[in-house]
Amino acid sequence: MVSIITINYNGWQDTCELIASLKQFETYPYEVIVVDNASQGDDVERIRSMYPEILVVCSGRNLGFAGGNNLGYDYAQGNYILFLNNDMVLKQAMLRPMVERLSDKRIGGVSPGIYYLQKPDRLQYYGYRDMTSITLKHTTESFDISRKEDFLHPKETEVLHGGAMMVRRDVINSVGKMTEVYFLFYEEFDWSRRMREAGYILYYEPMSIVFHKESMSIPPATPFREYYLSRSRVIYARRNGKGWRRLLSCCYLLFLVMPKKGMVFAKNKRMDLLRATFQGTCSGFCKSL
Repeated sequence: MVSIITINYNGWQDTCELIASLKQFETYPYEVIVVDNASQGDDVERIRSMYPEILVVCSGRNLGFAGGNNLGYDYAQGNYILFLNNDMVLKQAMLRPMVERLSDKRIGGVSPGIYYLQKPDRLQYYGYRDMTSITLKHTTESFDISRKEDFLHPKETEVLHGGAMMVRRDVINSVGKMTEVYFLFYEEFDWSRRMREAGYILYYEPMSIVFHKESMSIPPATPFREYYLSRSRVIYARRNGKGWRRLLSCCYLLFLVMPKKGMVFAKNKRMDLLRATFQGTCSGFCKSL
């Protein structure tokens, strides 16, 4: 059985749409665990009234992405755990190809092909490459719709997609649950690195498909988003950099990235984003690992 864990935070409509799509299309045995991350309204009551058979776990406070998923994992019964964002929807069954891929014990985790819901011909995730060690820039090839077929082959990947990743229970027992130090962003990069360092292969499985309502749960260009992006980027550099590369990466983020972004935000009169970048960067350096 697959245990599907999804986090709800003031987004009961998205959560219910995800559950409805699972019920409509999925045929492989599964259970759904909804973790409500201390929503401010009546989300829990609404979800339970629409789907009384679904387990809804209530957190007394917002535990963030990793914390919420880890809480849900404590209630999971399946041997396969699918961490799935609540702003995803299915249009066909997706679980079986990923389960079959994970039957190879060398493979520790797998993510499906992720398409944009509003642009269903465009792939968002087709396997990711790891970031550069110092600048932490993404090195994944950009999607080219004119060569779409080239992106539809199963392959080994360096990073799973945090919005949809299936991991075997024995892998989690081996490498541990997701670290909760980030609160938001970069958790999948950190966890993927830990799995690979433990000797597991990660995979992209295009036979499984899910559609993403991009930026529904976390709108772009907000102080909240900028704060946690800046904070988590620094934490990732501190946790995963080795030797002199860690020092260079931290200096790059502090003395180049933060001032450059600050100047752009100041020019655009977005002082709220400038403050968020400064505060997030400082928090990343001060956070205990």
